[in-house]
Formats: sequence, structure tokens, C-alpha cells
Amino acid sequence: MNALMANRVVAVPVAAPPGHENFSPGHWIGAGGSMILESDKQTGAVRKHYIGMVTMLDILAHIAGRDDVEAGNEVDDLAKKMSIPVSSIIGHCLESLSLWTLNPTTSMLDCMEVFSKGIHRALVPIDSHIENVAGVELVESASSYRMLTQMDLLKFLKAHEAALRGILSHRVREAGAVSDIIFGVTDKAKVIDVIKCMRTASLTAVPIVQSSSEIEEDHSQLINGKGRKLVGTFSATDLRGCPISQLQSCLKMGVVEFLEKLADTPLHQAACLRSSTRDPVVCTPESLLGEAVDKAVTYAVHRVWVVDRQGLLYGLISLTDMIRVIRVWLLAEPV
Repeated sequence: MNALMANRVVAVPVAAPPGHENFSPGHWIGAGGSMILESDKQTGAVRKHYIGMVTMLDILAHIAGRDDVEAGNEVDDLAKKMSIPVSSIIGHCLESLSLWTLNPTTSMLDCMEVFSKGIHRALVPIDSHIENVAGVELVESASSYRMLTQMDLLKFLKAHEAALRGILSHRVREAGAVSDIIFGVTDKAKVIDVIKCMRTASLTAVPIVQSSSEIEEDHSQLINGKGRKLVGTFSATDLRGCPISQLQSCLKMGVVEFLEKLADTPLHQAACLRSSTRDPVVCTPESLLGEAVDKAVTYAVHRVWVVDRQGLLYGLISLTDMIRVIRVWLLAEPV
């Protein structure tokens, strides 16, 4: 968790090193049955075997995992939870089991195809000789790897936006970029319940909507957020700035109270993270796609909420949606 906060990232690959009591090329199956190995360039000796990913949401889901979190000594309980091997929480969230590789020669269009299907990141071997274009490789070995993410790809596309004006000048509603299925939580939800909901539904963020005074709602469950007043965002990314010592004691807080407290912490401010409760990143159905892309890159968020003029949720545009729409347009363009 310290590594995630120090490097301002939301996920890290996990590798079993030689000499580790559990290491052998055959011991770890790896995410998706993969055998992604890092080998010495000169001798070919295996140095690491990448076995999966750990995301911020995996850690939060682990901390909030037990229903009896309110019982016992919270400090001792948190210390116990944070002392387990990182390999034991791989797969708490489905994304952890998605360990993809991309060949260094993969074309941008092929890369966009992978990321347009909801793959958020992939390892790129620097000196790979594998012929496969993209996928979960059964066997892959290289002397070193780089990480390529959806945000990296979107930044590249934004840097070449002059060539993409034909699609970026479309309104988001017309471009087919808006997803209208929105799972959210109310502003009366508890942090621990929100994390559990996100884990169950494999969501990395949820909108916080205004609770209703007209109907009885279960604030511990996900609700249909469409047409509800947007008041903030609860994101695993935002939580990187929360001091570890405060995490467990904050689980019983209301989600809005927690995020307001988080915004005032030194770690949050040092990481230049935005106050997600006071200023969610939004656009309207009539906004240009280029505006949504610009906001996602500028504020380093993985989705832009789409609201109407009254601030009611209309939909959302994720990085996956942006990449998918741009790729479809590029394929339709005459060479």
C-alpha cells in the first residue's frame, strides 16, 4: 500500500522471486494460467514470475472483508491484516486476475482493441520474441517489462488530438460514448458497505447520490443512480492518500464524512488528489467528446460523470468508452 501511495499508482504487478520459499516456475500458476517470467538477458536464468496484480481496491476489500470489523481491538486487527503476504489478496477483486501482455510491436489499433474491452493495464516486455499480438500469454519471458495503462494510451491520443478532431468534435451522446447503467450509493452509506459493494460488483468507483426522502432505501447496497442528484464520487484511487493507521477506524464513517476528512489529510494534499466529494468530474450529454477526454487526462480520473442541467446523473463515460469510440471511428476512416 505504501508503494501505491509513493508512486501514485492504483495497481502493481506481483512477482515471486527466486529464493522465495514458494518460488518455482511450476509452483505459481499465475493470473489466467499465465507464465510471465522475467529472465536474465545474458544467462536466461529466471529472476521473477509475475503471478497477478494487486490494486488499491484489493487492499481495501481485504481490510473491510470481515463483517465483525467493529469487534475487538481495531489497531491490532489492522496490523494483523496488513502483515499478510500480498499474494494472498490477489483475486479479492476480479481485475487482479487479469494479467495481460502486449508485444512491443503491437499496433496502436490493436492496443486500443484490448483496452476497449475493459482491460485497464498490460505488461510490455522490452525484448520479447513472442509472435502473439496481444493476450494473456501462456508463456512469456523477457529481461524487463514496462506497464502500459488505459491512461497512458488516452494521453497519447490527446497528444495527437488534431488528427482525431473528426470524432472528438462529436457530442458525447451522439458519439455513443455514454454508458447509462450507473450503480451508485447514497450519501448516507457507510464506507465499509461501499467497499463491499464495489468488491462484489468489481467496480473501482461509484457515484454518491443524494438520498431520497420519499422512498425507503437500503443505504448498504448499490442503487440505480440514474436520474439522481450527484453529490460526489467514492473511488479506490482517491483513497491512496488516506493514512494507513486511520483506514480501519474510518470504515464505520459515512462515506461523505470520510471523504471530507480525507481531503484535509497531508497525504491526500501531497499527492495532489482532488476532493471527490466537493468537485466530481462531470460533463453534459451535449459536451464534446474531446472535452470529456481532456477532463479525464487533466484530472487523472478513470471516468467522467454525465449530468443534465439540474445535476442529475444521465450516465458515465469511462476510459474504456473513450478508447472504444475513438477506435471505431479510426477503423471507419478511409486510409
